[in-house]
Amino acid sequence: MVALLLGLMVGLLLLGFPLLVPLLASALAVLLVFFGGLEPSLLVQQMIGGVRPVVLTAVPMFIFAADLMTKGRSADRLLDLVLRCVGHVRGGLPIATAVGCTLFGAVSGSTQATVVAIGSAMRPRLLARGYRDSFALALIVNASDVALLIPPSIGMIVYGVVSGTSVGELFIAGIGPGLLVLAVFSGYCRLAARWQGVEPLPAATASERVRALRGALLPLCFPVVVIGGIYAGVFSPTEAAAVSVLYALVLEVGVFRSVALRDVPAVALSTGVVTAVVFILVAAGAAFSWVIAYAGLPDALIAPLLSRVSADPLLLLAAIAALYFVACMFVDPIVAILILTPILAPVVDASGLDPVLVGTLVTLQAAIGSATPPFGCDLFTAMAIFQRPYLDVIRGTPPFVLMLLGVTALLIAWPPLALGLRDLAFR
Repeated sequence: MVALLLGLMVGLLLLGFPLLVPLLASALAVLLVFFGGLEPSLLVQQMIGGVRPVVLTAVPMFIFAADLMTKGRSADRLLDLVLRCVGHVRGGLPIATAVGCTLFGAVSGSTQATVVAIGSAMRPRLLARGYRDSFALALIVNASDVALLIPPSIGMIVYGVVSGTSVGELFIAGIGPGLLVLAVFSGYCRLAARWQGVEPLPAATASERVRALRGALLPLCFPVVVIGGIYAGVFSPTEAAAVSVLYALVLEVGVFRSVALRDVPAVALSTGVVTAVVFILVAAGAAFSWVIAYAGLPDALIAPLLSRVSADPLLLLAAIAALYFVACMFVDPIVAILILTPILAPVVDASGLDPVLVGTLVTLQAAIGSATPPFGCDLFTAMAIFQRPYLDVIRGTPPFVLMLLGVTALLIAWPPLALGLRDLAFR
């Protein structure tokens, strides 16, 4: 059964089929060969059930808000503010790129939207200043992945739906690790600037900084509205997504006037395409997870491995992180979350681990996997946006992956990194 499942999946992937086909084809093959008495229509029922949870309606709304702000001027205003504040320090330009990715991630919740919005603006500036292209590409791709940790996060929404964990608590718990990743990347940027012999930009005047702050004030209020509303109990994460769309429309159409009303349907169409891809993967992942669970594969393959470390919370967290890290290197992080989370949920429940801590750890691995060879989705986004070959995009990634793994180790060893803010907000 395992040979059929893996062989069919790997074979179809190598033949170039989109991930949807290997997932459904391998699940259907196992169902027909080993469980002939079951109706294949059960797969369709599981697919429908996978996209039924109401909280998933937050995903297209956050994507729509991100698309509006990507097309508008929010990213430019955020970058201008960051450059005015840190551009004069050693490594200021790449630090501004990392901060810009973090801020826009807090606005969009999408790693790929962040690659497009921040990367398109900052890569030419980094190259013109004298930074190596391999460093610039790796920085943009990896810093954009902080968007999976800083709320609103599509990855956290999916994990919350699958595991039954509070999405609001996950949002708050992701802030600490996300800011730590930003701090570590900023330190590396200072070293990289010294190694590459790049001088800082001229310092901005106080009036220029004040002017930039005024211009970026409204985009900066976006995460305050979303997180503040959830924290204060004004609205749920799903309602926060609707508020984010309204805020983006008012900002880009009414205030900045960077998006015309006639352009909104085209933006909505783009959102619909991206949402369809996400929901198709969610549906296929739900069907695949059901088949392997019905076949008892998790109990036969993963449970014995985890049972050896379940007595030690640190070893169990490390094993969970390793499973997701490896999985996200080869498949879309959303699919990895959909497949592995139902398998690991009984072990996590029995161990007494905080599900919010586990969810934050899983989301961090999804962030790492989004930018890790061989199949990190943001690597291919960067290839398409910057028209660079695969090897050029991945050449500078190893130091960033090592830094992210260091943050993972710290999160495992010191859970208050994620749970401190959560406890402050919800306990």
